[in-house]
Amino acid sequence: MASSAKDIQLRELKDTITGLKTMISEQTELIRSLRLVIDEKTSHEKALQEQVDYLTKKLFGSSSERRTDDIPGQQNLFDEAEVEQDLSLLEEDTVIREHARKKKATHEELFKGLKVEKAVIPLPEEDQVCPVCGTQMVLIGEAYVRRELEFIPATCKVIEYYSQSYGCPSCKEGLGDTEKPVIVKSQVPQALVGKGPATASTVAWTMYQKYANGLPLYRQEKDWKQYGARISRTTLANWIIYCSRNYFQPMYDYFHRELLKRSFAMADETRVQVLKEEERRAQTQSFMWLFRSGEDGLPAIILYGYSPTRSGSHAKEFLEGYHGYLETDGYQGYNSLPDIKRCSCRAHIRRYFIDAVPKGKPYDYSQPAVQGVQYCNRLFAIEDSIHKKYPGDYEKRKQLRLEKEKPVLEAFWSWLEQQKPVRNTRMDKAVNYVLNRRETAQTYLEDGRCSFTNNLSENAMRPFAVGRKNWLFSDSVEGANASAVVYTMVEMAKAHDLNVYGYLKFLLDHRPTKEMADNQLAELAPWSEKLQSKIACEL
Repeated sequence: MASSAKDIQLRELKDTITGLKTMISEQTELIRSLRLVIDEKTSHEKALQEQVDYLTKKLFGSSSERRTDDIPGQQNLFDEAEVEQDLSLLEEDTVIREHARKKKATHEELFKGLKVEKAVIPLPEEDQVCPVCGTQMVLIGEAYVRRELEFIPATCKVIEYYSQSYGCPSCKEGLGDTEKPVIVKSQVPQALVGKGPATASTVAWTMYQKYANGLPLYRQEKDWKQYGARISRTTLANWIIYCSRNYFQPMYDYFHRELLKRSFAMADETRVQVLKEEERRAQTQSFMWLFRSGEDGLPAIILYGYSPTRSGSHAKEFLEGYHGYLETDGYQGYNSLPDIKRCSCRAHIRRYFIDAVPKGKPYDYSQPAVQGVQYCNRLFAIEDSIHKKYPGDYEKRKQLRLEKEKPVLEAFWSWLEQQKPVRNTRMDKAVNYVLNRRETAQTYLEDGRCSFTNNLSENAMRPFAVGRKNWLFSDSVEGANASAVVYTMVEMAKAHDLNVYGYLKFLLDHRPTKEMADNQLAELAPWSEKLQSKIACEL
């Protein structure tokens, strides 16, 4: 009996031990699964906090990407032996330093090109007598005192045209009852828009105010009223649409043909809202595209184009017949363009790493995102040095890019492949963005005329984005197309250092037509030396 009891107790203990082992195993598995859940929640929380920090920075932080990487006592990423290669820069000044304050401009520089009126202040006659002996004093010289800027407000006037009729008195005397007298009328210049009061100066000023200064038409309507002219915003809009379609479109088409002949181009796009678009809601977003020539040393060409969607088919249609390099951001819609080699913008690559830098750690070089920014800054510094030392020498630029920048790129790709960021974090997005564009990010090494960034396109798109904040939307598709054409003329004038209002008025005065040959349109292009001198004389 005693032996049987011990056996029973032993079996019970074994069963207890087995049950405890099972329980421990289950608990261990539960702990493991809970840890995975905690890690996942922690990663998710980290990603959300990173997103909050990113959006807070975008909302309240500085929009500038400029930073100083030379900090006393702070080791630089490229000082470490394991990544040090033959990366000597061209000049000492390629190291990124604090922004130097520009020299203050003189009055001559500030008011260059303005008419100068000399105002001589004479001595009153009663004071022109010598206070000592009473002799009449004589003028012995004059001295410069100061310079003032006088503003002359704009004024409006109405011009009424009359034609004159001339008749031959000799023919009139010999006429019979059935013969008509000989009468000749003077020819009145054709109106700019129908039979309305629009002139080249009024329409050019309306366009300049909206597309160069971002002044909406409803505010211009009030402005014209202050000048004594009651012109509705609808009339102003009709003027812009009519003149852009009839007088600017031939120039736009000419610029388009010239752009397609180039081998280096750039592109960008941004949203625009059009209220009255067929079969689409007013809230639907449409797009304004920008295509411009690259850094090939030829006259700059800047073109805007409207499309209802962001489909790459619009870029394909616009650039049909173009063969060469195309600098863009990371948008995949440009991949379907035939006979084109894409170049990825290095500024966008750097921007992704800047956005991934943790809050409060912009100079913590143990952070992978900061290391990514450092690699990009190294390339920017070398590129900037090449531009300064050899401006316009594209063969030398290609040579130095291969010698100085390619080793940095190889080190960068090697470093990038070693990164294992947490999924869905800003750093994870940055790594994937860059790795997916590895091939196009190196295309610029093939030719010295390839652009390093797409900043020229972004800078040209910025005036449209600034204007959009004021006028908010386009009322119709016609208005959006007119905006694209007029913005083209405005930015072309800016790109060639022309007075914007002067160039718009010049085109409206000369009224280009579709019947004009390209050599005739070339004389009206902003790079025409004859045109530039003529505009300077007229202003």
